[in-house]
Amino acid sequence: MSAEPGTESLLPTRRSLLSRLRDCEDQEGWREFFDTYWRLIYKVARQAGLDESRAQDVVQTTFIYLARRMPRFRYDPALGSFKAWLLRVTRSRISALRRRAESREAALPDLDLEDGDANIWESIPDSSADRLNELWQREWEQHIIQTALRRIRVKVSAQQLMIFELAALGQVPLKQVARKLEVSLMQVYLARHRVGKLFKAEVQRLRKETE
Repeated sequence: MSAEPGTESLLPTRRSLLSRLRDCEDQEGWREFFDTYWRLIYKVARQAGLDESRAQDVVQTTFIYLARRMPRFRYDPALGSFKAWLLRVTRSRISALRRRAESREAALPDLDLEDGDANIWESIPDSSADRLNELWQREWEQHIIQTALRRIRVKVSAQQLMIFELAALGQVPLKQVARKLEVSLMQVYLARHRVGKLFKAEVQRLRKETE
């Protein structure tokens, strides 16, 4: 699905962004990629039981791996979703950090990357994989919601977005939203409807791009 006219450079699809990341010198592309996904990886690592320092290590080693991997990366949805691939990479880092912490092993050495996606890093077994999958799914849903909100922020007023977040996402009664923001009930209805349509479209677009 293509972006709306005039927004393609601002809101690139995951496919086009991943293609840009093959160029390690594309600092803007890497910055966008990092800003989009580091919170997701960090939150999953924390909920998986790692402390703040090790969760930050997971973020760092995940992006170091991705930076080394991307020059040879070819996006092919037929081989699996981006969402599943990023989970596999993140899970291997969490597992490696957890094992190293429990056994007090020295840091793992840098390894040459293999051509296949199932290299040694991504093949590390994880006994807590089911729980991690559940954590990833829950945090991914929040990631989708927050990313969609950031995308539509440039298309609506701050007041309309606040109305939508309170009324639709926060499930605050509409009359209470109107009183809280000192607007009419009609304004609440209209903002919820307009922003809701944009939000739904962005969520669907993100799911198509990544899942």
